Amino acid sequence: MKPQFGHRRLRPKDAKNTLIRLFSYFRFNKVLFFGGIFFIIASSFLEVAANGMLSPIIDTIVKGESTAQVIRYILIMGAIVISISIFQYLGNLFMARLAQGTVHRIREEMFSHMQKLPISYFDKQTHGDLMSTFTNDVDMLNQSLEQSVSQIIVAVITVVGSFTMMFILSPVLTFVVVLMLGVMFTAIKYVGQKSAQNFRFQQAALADMNGYIEEMMSGQKVVKVFNYEDKAIDRFLEKNEQLRRASTQASTYGVMLMPIMGNLSYVLYALTSMLGAFLVMKNAMTVGNIASFLQYTRSISRPITMVSNQLNTLFAALAGAERIFEFLDEEVETDEGDVCLVREGEGAPYWKVPKENGEYEKVPLRGFITFKNVNFGYESGRRVLNNINLYAKPGQKIAFVGSTGAGKTTITNLINRFYEINEGTILFDGIDIKRIKKQDLRSTMSIVLQDVHLFEGTIADNIRYGRLDATDEEVVEAAKLANAHYFIKNLPNGYDTMLTIDGQNLSQGERQLLSIARAAIADPTILILDEATSSVDTRTEKLIAEGMDKLMEGRTTFVIAHRLSTVRDADAIMVLEQGEIIERGDHEALMKQKGRYYALNTGALELQ
Repeated sequence: MKPQFGHRRLRPKDAKNTLIRLFSYFRFNKVLFFGGIFFIIASSFLEVAANGMLSPIIDTIVKGESTAQVIRYILIMGAIVISISIFQYLGNLFMARLAQGTVHRIREEMFSHMQKLPISYFDKQTHGDLMSTFTNDVDMLNQSLEQSVSQIIVAVITVVGSFTMMFILSPVLTFVVVLMLGVMFTAIKYVGQKSAQNFRFQQAALADMNGYIEEMMSGQKVVKVFNYEDKAIDRFLEKNEQLRRASTQASTYGVMLMPIMGNLSYVLYALTSMLGAFLVMKNAMTVGNIASFLQYTRSISRPITMVSNQLNTLFAALAGAERIFEFLDEEVETDEGDVCLVREGEGAPYWKVPKENGEYEKVPLRGFITFKNVNFGYESGRRVLNNINLYAKPGQKIAFVGSTGAGKTTITNLINRFYEINEGTILFDGIDIKRIKKQDLRSTMSIVLQDVHLFEGTIADNIRYGRLDATDEEVVEAAKLANAHYFIKNLPNGYDTMLTIDGQNLSQGERQLLSIARAAIADPTILILDEATSSVDTRTEKLIAEGMDKLMEGRTTFVIAHRLSTVRDADAIMVLEQGEIIERGDHEALMKQKGRYYALNTGALELQ
């Protein structure tokens, strides 16, 4: 039974087009490409010529001709050998630099492309699989470009050149060599297929294990809190065993090829020697001819073996290259907006709205959000939101209450166009948000999530992430507004304190305060809050609440409520269930209705 490793493809589907697209990258380094090819071809031709020089050298010595003639041939032979070494060095150097330059460009394209992909793409892909494409597939491609391309070119020229010279020297012996090579190719085909298959399994198993390790590293807290360590170890041991078996099988067939080819080469060499000696005795060949022929015989088997070994790597690299190109071909986030945001000095910002007559209308940035008959589903045929109608006036606080999966977060994701609605309209200051450039739209918003993500760098850098051109004084002011300044200044290095990935060297509450400061420094018009006080102590919860209250002043705010006590002061509360707004109003009005909101507040129902 063949092992299964997730959904990673084990072999290329369209090797031809993948190669064509891969070689198209060489146009960015034409000098390296054509220079490398020239030196590789030149060294291969010279190597064929060097083998041919054995014939006149040996024949001259055997016939007892002048020493000067022998020395002349030897000097020519020496010049050829030195040229071969120089050309091989330059060819390998050019190809290595070409490979590094190509992979460097591919990595840049991949990372830049990743920044342009919609959120929906990452919803469907595992981080481990993407990381494997960025690392394993790219590294395998780099290795193949450095070695396989040049070695295949060398092998083709060597085989063609050697066969040509062999046929000139002795058609009879060449026919014998062809018959023996048929046996060798049969062995190569069988062993090569087995080796290639197991090599692909090895790469897939490696990607599967790396993805699992990445998943376990990012989820260590969950692993420990649910005592999943032993199960995690068992699953890792299973995946590691799969990798060991696949690697062992690949190595077994890989190392098998060389002894088989070596022994068959010895048989071919011995057979050719005996037949050659017979031809020399019959004066059908000279001693020099048979020496050169034997050298060509040895030269042929080496590149054949070399190419058969490289084919395994090449197929694995092509499969990885296809995954890379499929990633690069993923449709990027589209933006057809023609409305942009203008900020002019100290003046109030405004929307620059093109009109049909070619002129522009200035619409003040206020933060008025309207949903009109909005329907949405992440997948075709499965609606998450049904006929959503709501409005938020500038400066109002709108809260969303409902069970898990009711659509609260989805509504906020539609405001900043992380996803595009299926039907209906969302207006921002009376402008359809589909007309607003996404970068300008999102520049008016800040989000404070329950799960905070901080980046490796200083505290100041993480706060400044909200607005990259913010001064140090503005960073401090934002921290003070978020009630984060007190704990920051008490750190050994203050605002220059280095954070680890996700700020693991800070407490949960401190990370939340930094996220509020990051939102504050952006000075947003629209604020989206996914209540972030459920996993902190009472004192920190109070600090976070105070920071949020300061941040919400004068801003249109959307709050996803996990604790009903935090939204009683909201201007409007939307109660959602199964993607529909079933109740709306302020706290007092909803309590008088004695509906679902009333039941949740009185404990008759629990908020799931």
